[in-house]
Amino acid sequence: MSEPFSVPVTVRGYETDTQGHLNQAVYLNYAEHARWSLLRAAGIRQADLVARGVGPVALETTIRFRRELLAGDEVKVTCVFEWGEGKTFRIRQVIRKTDGTVAAEVEGVGGLMDLDARKLVADPRQRFKELAARPDLFGL
Repeated sequence: MSEPFSVPVTVRGYETDTQGHLNQAVYLNYAEHARWSLLRAAGIRQADLVARGVGPVALETTIRFRRELLAGDEVKVTCVFEWGEGKTFRIRQVIRKTDGTVAAEVEGVGGLMDLDARKLVADPRQRFKELAARPDLFGL
């Protein structure tokens, strides 16, 4: 199995809280950054999604905080899509320090919304296959 898609991130001082560690909400920003980076790497721009009348939506997100991150820490944020048969898919992400320590795990359930009907598309896997120049990055 190939390595999951990942992006590097350096924790910036202004992202930390009064205890000096990364603010809890910023973990979500890192996860979002990795997801959009995967889409771009697969050849899908936000404008492409809008032009096709669809947009990704988050339906559920769980974060498990494992180890604190401090300003200056360098991490990799992974992103793996898991496809089922229905209207939703899972996204599993790990935020890992360069020494291999897992700082956080982010798991989510998402869908692809039809922007006109305001409902989830029936087969998001097929839509991503059609949109992506590199569907392999989505495990397709």
